[in-house]
Amino acid sequence: MTLNAIAALPLALVQAFGAFLGILAFVGSKQYRSLFRPQYQAVVASHHLPFRLWSAIRASGMLFSDSLWIWRNPQKALQLVEVRDWALVEGAIKEGHGLVMLTPHLGGFEIIPRVLAQHFPATILYRPSRQEWLNEVVEEGRAYPNMHFVPTNLHGVRQMTRALTRGEAIGILPDQVPSGGEGVWVPFFGRPAYTTPLPARLANRNNTPVVMFTAKRKGIGKGWLMQATRLAPLSEDATLAASELNIAIENAILKAPEQFIWAYNRYKHPSGAELPPS
Repeated sequence: MTLNAIAALPLALVQAFGAFLGILAFVGSKQYRSLFRPQYQAVVASHHLPFRLWSAIRASGMLFSDSLWIWRNPQKALQLVEVRDWALVEGAIKEGHGLVMLTPHLGGFEIIPRVLAQHFPATILYRPSRQEWLNEVVEEGRAYPNMHFVPTNLHGVRQMTRALTRGEAIGILPDQVPSGGEGVWVPFFGRPAYTTPLPARLANRNNTPVVMFTAKRKGIGKGWLMQATRLAPLSEDATLAASELNIAIENAILKAPEQFIWAYNRYKHPSGAELPPS
């Protein structure tokens, strides 16, 4: 069955298929399990939250299936998203300095830029996949009016700076590990994690508002709840700013901890980065 055929199914069936893929990945891959369970378990234990491992495993597969369905069915997806705090977003963009939107890999995060694109242009930073077939799927799926994707390099950053100068929105996935030399080591859920200070650097150029968005899955086939939180101005110091950013990401994840991308190695040491503090 092709990806297009899967995406043509109702959302509930696509999410059920994604849940099955999540179980397969967990059961079939020792490396996947070695990343997923310890990261998820440590966070819920430290915050005294229920340990819902299999719920998190199923939700991990839905991260992909949600994205696929949203890419192929943007108008249907927009009808299934409940948007809260929109006045906050409108108020921020009306200040005239653009908007830095942060979207962790949580729930139906791909719906967020499409909601914003209904109202103003958005330039979004992305890292191309090393797998060519997946890169083609993602680039084709993400193509959407009023959304412009730029790569994680100097050219992409310059385009984002220009977008902010025009008073437009830019989007960053803040929970990705940056390339060596582009981040700093700061705590993330109590462990050193190489973290990008780029959102602060861009926002502080012209007092641009920074808003953290989440798109929590409401239930099988029921769509997503999109919420926004405006962050306090980030520090001019790169290390302090990255620490503030990680705290905001943690708070976003704790809204729906089972729906985060726990199989991603957030604590890896990228080539060219200094060693983390001991």
